[in-house]
Amino acid sequence: MKIDRSKPVLVTGATGYVAGWLVKKLLEEGINVHAAVRDPSNEKKLAHLNAIAENAPGDIKYFKSDLLQKGSYKEAMEGCSVVFHTASPFTSEYKDPQKELIDPAVNGTANVLDTANEVESVQRVVVTSSCAAIYTDAIDCANAPGGVLTEDVWNTTASLDYQPYSYSKTLAEKKAWEIAEQQSRWDLVTVNPSFVMGPPLNPKFSTSESMNVLKQLGDGTMKMGVPKMGVGVVDVRDVAEAHFRAAYTPEAKGRYITCGHNTDFLEMGLVLREKYGKDYPLPKGSIPKWLVMIVGPMTNKLFTRRFVRNNVNHYWKADNSKIKKELGMEFIPLQKTMEDGFQVLIDNGTFKK
Repeated sequence: MKIDRSKPVLVTGATGYVAGWLVKKLLEEGINVHAAVRDPSNEKKLAHLNAIAENAPGDIKYFKSDLLQKGSYKEAMEGCSVVFHTASPFTSEYKDPQKELIDPAVNGTANVLDTANEVESVQRVVVTSSCAAIYTDAIDCANAPGGVLTEDVWNTTASLDYQPYSYSKTLAEKKAWEIAEQQSRWDLVTVNPSFVMGPPLNPKFSTSESMNVLKQLGDGTMKMGVPKMGVGVVDVRDVAEAHFRAAYTPEAKGRYITCGHNTDFLEMGLVLREKYGKDYPLPKGSIPKWLVMIVGPMTNKLFTRRFVRNNVNHYWKADNSKIKKELGMEFIPLQKTMEDGFQVLIDNGTFKK
């Protein structure tokens, strides 16, 4: 399907970590953006997007919206050829996973896609899913066909009680495909990023888990060592590019694993040492698994014994050949991703000396 680039596009959750870079790409390509945000009057949260729009050929217009309020995206979606649904909660700090993770992810996705059914101009919906909809723990890679995660694999090990974030992404993506398959006017493409790292466009308001990891790598929290936990990493700028290509490549279809590097937390820390090792207490090695098993549950509620058992010292591997072949994606080197993100924290005064 050839998408009309002269029409505006809708970006939900436009102030988000990934969405900010996507909005930047769209504006620089001369595409007009309808940005759906919680509070269009919050100028501090919108300042970075306004600054980009001032120097770009595309225009930006803000619309107040709420993931859980039916019909709240209708006005913003009118006249748009593409809907980018990036809004979804991503946090490890929650009290009620059903209310704080599952409901916003699933009902929010249904809200946006049901609205797409009502708006005649919509040709394609690009949903930000996640590799979390494909796997829960690094051990799941070994259990996947051939020991590698592909777009054919779905997460079957997450639940409301264990890794509810992964569960929310799985349920939300399944809901998206369910709604898409019940109609034929617009098509659905999902972008499934691994762990997203790299520089935030609006660091003062960035509360992403990615920034938390960088902070802990550099502030001494992990100076005695880092758990060798298998993970996939992709640069936030590559994720934005993947969304853009998923929207405007006529042949784009299905799911796209968006992962630049099969890596682990130790390697992520070590690549920073070359540039920043003299000045910051970066980890030099890994912590033994038995020690993580003891200390982990005391320092982070995510690090249950089950989590440690299933992730530490397990290799993480995903196949990114589909997105390379069909969307022509190339990925930013891991070292650049880590350094650019770390430098933003330094520039923002995150590390107190």
